[in-house]
Amino acid sequence: MPAKLSVNLNAIALLRNRRDLPWPSVTALGRIALEAGAHGLTVHPRPDQRHVRFTDLPEIRALIDDSFPDAEFNIEGYPTGDFLALVEATEPEQVTLVPDDPEQPTSDHGWDFVANRDMLKAIVARLKKTGARISLFCDPDAAPEQIEAAKATGADRIELYTGPYGGCYEDTKKAAEQVKFLGRTADAAHGSGLGVNAGHDLTVDNLPALVSRIPFLAEVSIGHGLTADALEYGMGGAVKRFLGALGR
Repeated sequence: MPAKLSVNLNAIALLRNRRDLPWPSVTALGRIALEAGAHGLTVHPRPDQRHVRFTDLPEIRALIDDSFPDAEFNIEGYPTGDFLALVEATEPEQVTLVPDDPEQPTSDHGWDFVANRDMLKAIVARLKKTGARISLFCDPDAAPEQIEAAKATGADRIELYTGPYGGCYEDTKKAAEQVKFLGRTADAAHGSGLGVNAGHDLTVDNLPALVSRIPFLAEVSIGHGLTADALEYGMGGAVKRFLGALGR
């Protein structure tokens, strides 16, 4: 079964936040994405709310519950007390924990699972009480002991950080090397019983090689590249292009 597509709405929210106006509407574009066949919506509510705002979350939750009950809501973030409370109030189908500093412009590395195993284990246990699936952001070239530690947290999945792969858009040799790293890490996670997601700088052009190497990939979360495509093809058209790149 080809990987599912979750559309990250942060870039849309960032554009909206440039003005004190309600457009572009995060929920309206989320609706178009789901109508076009996306399997879910992703947000990363940062503490300064420079992208998605906390008030967006109940509106997205209601959109999915009322009109797209088979879709999933995925919330990403660093597990501060405020973030955990936000997740517990929203009850997403999936929570993706990332090791971001609040000042980071975007996620750019995975967890050190060995160093943070006990902390993550406690947080995973707390969040599983909401019924959510838990995914942990993972470096593309994680060592075997890191995957073992990720499994020991009780998480359900890892999300492969594909930023370095996306950055090789002009160098096919380096891109192929990155796919090898990602494939080895995915194989180790899959072998340990963890599901595998992927996200960051994925495009219509680079998705086919990734999904070919990782046929068991469960989900990709895509924001920047898909939003850029939407400027040319419309949100619905962009979603259909990415679904096609996934083999759907």
